Amino acid sequence: MKVILLERVAKLGQMGDVVDVKAGYARNFLLPQNKGLTASQANIASFEARKAQLEVNNLETKKEAEAMAARLDGQKFIVIRQASDAGYLYGSVTTRDAADAATDGGFSVDRKQVILRAPIKDLGLHAVTVRLHPEVDAEIVMNVARSTEEAELQASGKSIQELAAEEEAEADFEIAELFDDLGSAAMDDDDLAPAVSSDETAQTNED
Repeated sequence: MKVILLERVAKLGQMGDVVDVKAGYARNFLLPQNKGLTASQANIASFEARKAQLEVNNLETKKEAEAMAARLDGQKFIVIRQASDAGYLYGSVTTRDAADAATDGGFSVDRKQVILRAPIKDLGLHAVTVRLHPEVDAEIVMNVARSTEEAELQASGKSIQELAAEEEAEADFEIAELFDDLGSAAMDDDDLAPAVSSDETAQTNED
């Protein structure tokens, strides 16, 4: 199915390009989202008549997107989730979760603008792309943690594996200290026990 693009579409073409796409892709995505028109003679003529205005509109929205990208790019947002000791989530962080986190942080982001490179299924810092305009992207970071305290530690550069190792080392140290205390107490008891003289020992043997 041939479609004339009304804006740039990644991996497909620029505004004004006539491209050949699958009918389902055109009907379910390009046409309903006003990203393209069926490439009939009438629509091509209509596009040429509107082209100058479309380019002006595109330029205006691109400038607005660039201004927002300058503020949004590099921002970090905390997402609290339950996870196993190994750091694997009971579920996953979705595009809606990322959009909600950014919106709660003061940015207007729709889940359709969020692009996940891969499903987020573990704790840690995850880079996420936000497409603000066909020609403008921003990159944000999802700090996925089990608590705000853990998120702060992750933000400082510590991974969940390092945090787990520190907790294990601390637990081992506490156990070692406990055994040291028990050993010292036993030695103190021995020191306090009354010494038995040789005469007392002999008397005990005669009895």
